[in-house]
Amino acid sequence: MRGTAVAAIALTSLMVVSACAKDSGGGAAGTTNAAGAGCEFAAPPSAPATSTTSAANGEKVDGSALKIGLAYDIGGRGDASFNDLAAAGFERATKEMGIKKENAREVSAAPNEDEAAKQGRLRQLASEGFNPIIGVGFAYTESMKVVAPQFPNVKFGLVDSAVEGAANVTPLVFAEQEGSFLAGVVAAYQSKNCHVGFVGGVDIPLIHKFEAGYYQGAKTAAPQVKIDKKYITPAGDFTGFQDPPKGQEAAKGLIDKGADVVYPAAGSSGLGVFAAAKQSGVLAIGCDADQYNQPALANNRDVIVASSLKRVDVAVFDFFRAAAKNDLASLPKVFDLKVDGVGYAASGGKVDAKLQGILEGYKAQIIEGKIKVSDRP
Repeated sequence: MRGTAVAAIALTSLMVVSACAKDSGGGAAGTTNAAGAGCEFAAPPSAPATSTTSAANGEKVDGSALKIGLAYDIGGRGDASFNDLAAAGFERATKEMGIKKENAREVSAAPNEDEAAKQGRLRQLASEGFNPIIGVGFAYTESMKVVAPQFPNVKFGLVDSAVEGAANVTPLVFAEQEGSFLAGVVAAYQSKNCHVGFVGGVDIPLIHKFEAGYYQGAKTAAPQVKIDKKYITPAGDFTGFQDPPKGQEAAKGLIDKGADVVYPAAGSSGLGVFAAAKQSGVLAIGCDADQYNQPALANNRDVIVASSLKRVDVAVFDFFRAAAKNDLASLPKVFDLKVDGVGYAASGGKVDAKLQGILEGYKAQIIEGKIKVSDRP
């Protein structure tokens, strides 16, 4: 991306920082996408007669005595993805549990900051009486190892990671590969070229889970589909999660190779991926949030055919709620499809009833254990 396009994306990134065939059906094995060459699809599973996900517990919990803290991953609010989901869960907790505004504190991180800054942030919250406290993102793992033992009576939650031997740190981890499997199915069915792409923000195991699920889903739906990938930055350089111009460049490279559906797991760098898709006349799949409905993506949302969901909002709310009840053991070990911890959204109208039935069929098979989704490429 060059010229005015760079300026436009750069301006957007200041506000948002952090992460097709018309015949989308396909029936028996060997059927082909009607638009273009398309893919030959494997025989899809039938949609279940009833929902296979668990119902949410509607019990009201009084949290008015709590002081809750939330330490964001790099970028904080405004990434239209991971951090904004955490913010939504935080806001829901304060509203539904009666927590006073002055007893709810949010703090943000800086890109590639050192451990001392993260430790200081967590230590300050704990020292000021905030309890429970959530660290949003695996970047807080090492800091939790140091700070949690210093405050044994504080309940810490850690999104995307765990701390071995720390009884007061509750891991809030997800089966990202399961939601990404469904994204891969959508990509295969929406591709005219039977060629799709994946953009990872940073080349780390967490993002490998997204890649692995996407690959397996696309290949399960259409065994001959071609898949290309590009990571924006190597492990250790976390700017790959907040660089929309580099996201656009990475996506453009995949599109130039023939990919006509692209899926980013790249934080706010995904903004650039959607811009590249719009510019090139191809489709994209959102990640973490229902990105079709994110205000920051209003100009490019028409290319977003669906989104994989990672319900960080649910995990954050459930942690605060369980802490208020002194019942952290009730939380799921993994937020997966079975507990609605991951999933998909089909906003925008490009996923028709037939394809949605196929997605529900695959979803049911994953929940039932008939399909095991790998978390490694």
